[in-house]
Amino acid sequence: MSNKIGIKTVGTGDFLFSAEAGSLKELVESAVAAGIDLTLADLRGADLSFADLSKARLNSADLSEANLAGAGLERAHLIVATLDRADLFHANLSFAVLLGARLVLAKLVEANLTKANLCGANLCSSDLSKADLSQADLSKAALSGADLSQALLPFANLSGASLIGAKLKKAALSAVELSRADLSGADLSGADLSGAVLAGARLNGAHLSKADLSFADLPGAELIGADLRAANLTGADLPGADLSAANLAGANLTGADLTDADLRGANLNSARK
Repeated sequence: MSNKIGIKTVGTGDFLFSAEAGSLKELVESAVAAGIDLTLADLRGADLSFADLSKARLNSADLSEANLAGAGLERAHLIVATLDRADLFHANLSFAVLLGARLVLAKLVEANLTKANLCGANLCSSDLSKADLSQADLSKAALSGADLSQALLPFANLSGASLIGAKLKKAALSAVELSRADLSGADLSGADLSGAVLAGARLNGAHLSKADLSFADLPGAELIGADLRAANLTGADLPGADLSAANLAGANLTGADLTDADLRGANLNSARK
């Protein structure tokens, strides 16, 4: 049974779009299929699970606490949209544009964010475990306290991002761009950072035990008090890096460039040089 229902506008409460539909989910899908611009749509708490919203225009929309689990949002435009506490489990956001979007405490477990644009987005305390962020743009994004355990981030751009206290255990970060990023206190144990660019990055107090940093670029990086036990730093570039009080016990430093690096108080027991 269908009734005439509508999608309201954030702030004003005016109807943005209305039509006969069996549910709000059906209405939103039909609007997207018809190419209706849903900028400023008020979809707070909406059940849009498994909805087909590919190429949707949802800029500045409010989708906080919405259920978008399994939704298809590939190539959707969600610029400055609000998705705080939204459920995006296993959602497809490949090539989506989320510039400046808010996803605080959002659930993005196993989500597909391949080549998504999240520049300047706020993902603090979000759950991105096992998410695919390959080649995604997360430059200047806020990811403090976020869970990226076992996430895929090869060739992603995280330059200038804030990852203070983030969980990146066993994350795939090969060839990732992390220049000037703040990873203070982050858990990167067992992570693959081979070939990563960390020039000027802050890794003070970070957990990097058994991490692969082979051939990583770390000039001028701060690793004060970092845990690098049994880490692989083969061929790593560390000129001018601050490794004071770092724990490098059992680390592999074969071929690493430590020119002018600060190693005062560092633990180099059983480290290979």
